[in-house]
Amino acid sequence: MLPVHMLMLQASGTPQGQSPFGMLFMFGAIFAIFYFLLIRPQRTQQKAHDEMVAALSKGDDVATIGGIVGKIVHLTDDRITIRTAGDTRLEVERSKIGHKVSSESTGS
Repeated sequence: MLPVHMLMLQASGTPQGQSPFGMLFMFGAIFAIFYFLLIRPQRTQQKAHDEMVAALSKGDDVATIGGIVGKIVHLTDDRITIRTAGDTRLEVERSKIGHKVSSESTGS
């Protein structure tokens, strides 16, 4: 009689007649799940953010990723100048704009 650990090793091995296509199918299914649950939604969210940033114009109220809220006073290709409290002006990268803020919520 074989020891218990030897029986477990024999039972856990793969059957001799199994084809490699089953393993390939499993990896393909895992990739498909990751694509539809993680990669695709992230790409659509990034595309929507890029379109929003490209559509910004002078006078829009925006909030940065860091939470700073202000009004756009100047735009360049890669930077935006926003006016915050009083006459304080901050220059931030376009990609760091989090979202557009509606005028009603800023109190202006």
